[in-house]
Amino acid sequence: MILTPIPLLDLPATLDRFDQGLAEHPLAQTVFRRIAASLAVVDGDDLSLSQDPAYHHQAVALLREFDMGVIDEPPTAGFTWDGYSVRVRMEPSVIIHEVAHLQLCARERRTVWDFGLGAGPETGRREDADRVMSVFGLEREMEESLTSLLGILWEAELGQPAILAFLEQNWLEGYDRPHNRQHFLKVVGALARHGFLDDEGRPTRALREIGDDEFLHPLVTP
Repeated sequence: MILTPIPLLDLPATLDRFDQGLAEHPLAQTVFRRIAASLAVVDGDDLSLSQDPAYHHQAVALLREFDMGVIDEPPTAGFTWDGYSVRVRMEPSVIIHEVAHLQLCARERRTVWDFGLGAGPETGRREDADRVMSVFGLEREMEESLTSLLGILWEAELGQPAILAFLEQNWLEGYDRPHNRQHFLKVVGALARHGFLDDEGRPTRALREIGDDEFLHPLVTP
């Protein structure tokens, strides 16, 4: 849910301000520009997540490319990710987000309900998902941030309106504040350093092979 909606007429200027703040960080600026360019494929003036059937088909195809199973049910029927399959009656953006979750979670959590991060917004069996949660606090928030941006970049790679998820997941909240910019830079840097982005800021098909202590803890330690 967008905390502070940005009117469509104000969005180009907002994106330009954010872009200017990244001028000294070429990779981060390239990543951002891939996302911002997707404004061109937004249909009309609706800034809510797209329900386009063609985008949904692409999202499901991406799941299968990562050997993730598909269940034609809403997540409210069980788990979003049951350890083997994704319930796909949801927005294409959210399906792609699950691919990024698979890439970024520790190997030992790939077959755990909702990746061991606790119930997602769409999960039906919330108590069960929360019971197997093994990543908490700032480390959980960091993994969600990494997953969010990687999923958004997959949307951009597929030619989908990635800017809508960028807005919906509040990457532009406080866009002109140094803290917001530093968070974006930190997430981009971590994705690139661990091989999830190539030199052009495009998503790779890497899967995380190191554990949470080695991967997440350094990212949240002052």
